[in-house]
Amino acid sequence: MIKKSTLLKLINFWPPYLGAGIRIKSISDDITSVDVELKLRRWNRNYVKTHFGGSLYAMTDPFFMLILMEHLGRDYIVWDKAATIRFKKPGLTTVYAHFEIPKSRLDEIRAAADRERKVEPIFTVNVTDKDGTVIAEVEKILYVRRKEPKSKNSPQ
Repeated sequence: MIKKSTLLKLINFWPPYLGAGIRIKSISDDITSVDVELKLRRWNRNYVKTHFGGSLYAMTDPFFMLILMEHLGRDYIVWDKAATIRFKKPGLTTVYAHFEIPKSRLDEIRAAADRERKVEPIFTVNVTDKDGTVIAEVEKILYVRRKEPKSKNSPQ
C-alpha cells in the first residue's frame, strides 16, 4: 500500500491537477475515502464564468480507481472503463467531491473478481458547493479483473 503522504504529493503536484487548481484536501488513514476541492479561478472557468466542465470531470477522474488499486493490490487489473457527467447547476464557487468505498464493498468486488472473469462496479460521486448543492453528478464504471497466474512456459 502506498503511503498516504506520498499519494497526496503525487496527485496534488501532478501537472494537470496543479494547473486546474484541483487539490486533495484529505485521505483517510486506510485510504478508503478521499476529499477533493476545486476553487473557481480565472484559468478554470468557461466562457460564462462558471466552472469549466472538463475541470469538474477531472476532479473526479482517478479516485475510485486509486482506492480499488490500493486495496486489491498487484494481483488485480483495475481500469476506468466509462464515465458520465451530468451537470445540474452552474458552479460559481469552490466545489467539492467525496469519494468512498467501504471495506465491505471492497471485499465484494474482490470476491466477484475472483469468482468471475471480470467485474464492472459502478460508482457515483456528486460534485457539490459549500452548501451541499449538487453541481454535477458523475457515474464511473470500472473494470476489475484478477491477473492470470504466469505459466512456467510464458515469456517473462
